[in-house]
Amino acid sequence: MSVNQQDLDPDSTTDVENVTDAEEELIKECEEIWKDMEECQNKLSLVGTETLTDSNAQLSLLIMQMKYLTAELSQWQKETPEIIPLNEEVLLTLGKEEFQKLRHDLELVLSTTQSKNEKLKEDLGREQQWLEEQQQILESLNVLHNELKEQVVTFSESRVFNELKTKLHDIKEYKEKLLITLGEFLEDHFPLPDRTVKKKKKNIQESTTQLITLHEMLEILLNRLFDVPHDPYVKISDSFWPPYIELLLRNGIALRHPEDPTRIRLEAFHQ
Repeated sequence: MSVNQQDLDPDSTTDVENVTDAEEELIKECEEIWKDMEECQNKLSLVGTETLTDSNAQLSLLIMQMKYLTAELSQWQKETPEIIPLNEEVLLTLGKEEFQKLRHDLELVLSTTQSKNEKLKEDLGREQQWLEEQQQILESLNVLHNELKEQVVTFSESRVFNELKTKLHDIKEYKEKLLITLGEFLEDHFPLPDRTVKKKKKNIQESTTQLITLHEMLEILLNRLFDVPHDPYVKISDSFWPPYIELLLRNGIALRHPEDPTRIRLEAFHQ
């Protein structure tokens, strides 16, 4: 009766043969691993208790791998391989589990993609709002530009020339007023020396020289400074009263030539 059942059920016979083949392959693989471990053990016994150096780092790695393989082999020897019957119901169950796992992973991907899409939509909305605001600002600036363009008054050249001419005339008048005021101040406080004072005989020839006022000295130095700016020095003549020259030099109003002490110039206060 049992022989007839085996003849009637060929799938069970095939399953048993497959399981037997799998056990033999597993045992063969374990034996190969065991041989490798024995070779490593022999190498380690030859090395002895010598301290490992940097050059023997690979050997240290092999020792760690041997320990790991030994523990794994021991675990495999303790366990009995689970034989999965290859029938339609088992395959259907495995297929459903794989499908459920795949469906779960796809749902996670879909959820992540939807979240990213929502964030991108929010970013796009903000960018569009910013673009609209910038466009409104640009339109407002264009309107303001056109209004200011219309309000610009074109000045004629003659009008500008007349205004400059008026300002130049006012400046000249102010300059003349300052010069007159300066001349009056200098004549009142810095007059020429009194010629009625008796001189010694040796100074009679010097007294015949016509001296100029401090105002005239400053005017000569000022004109030289602006007319010949590259050489503003003036030769000291007999008409320059020495006390006035010393006054200008001591107060920093005039400077003596560094190589020729007989020449002086006005300090360029405008520079």
